[in-house]
Amino acid sequence: MNDAPRPSDPGSDLAGQVGAKAALKLKARRNPTPGVWFGLGMMGLIGWSVVVPTLLGTAIGLWIDEHYPGGHSWTLALLVAGLTLGCFNAWHWVTKEERAMRDEQRDGDE
Repeated sequence: MNDAPRPSDPGSDLAGQVGAKAALKLKARRNPTPGVWFGLGMMGLIGWSVVVPTLLGTAIGLWIDEHYPGGHSWTLALLVAGLTLGCFNAWHWVTKEERAMRDEQRDGDE
């Protein structure tokens, strides 16, 4: 017949609920959600991590083809190699950021 919450129930009292919500608000103020500029910056970082190795491979390939002509195109081969290296580089950045976001979210749940 006693409808009062038991003290052994964590978070069942009003003070516990208010305290938990206040802690969440304080954490949100300390770690603000990344905004639009953060997303654009990450897109730029990923883009440049693909573009730079691709252009470097192309430039080196053009130089080799100009100074040491041969039976096959070094430009095309090094362009593909630079693009592959850039894609692996971008994949590394994306997985690193995804892992950091997952770890931050896991820390927030605890």
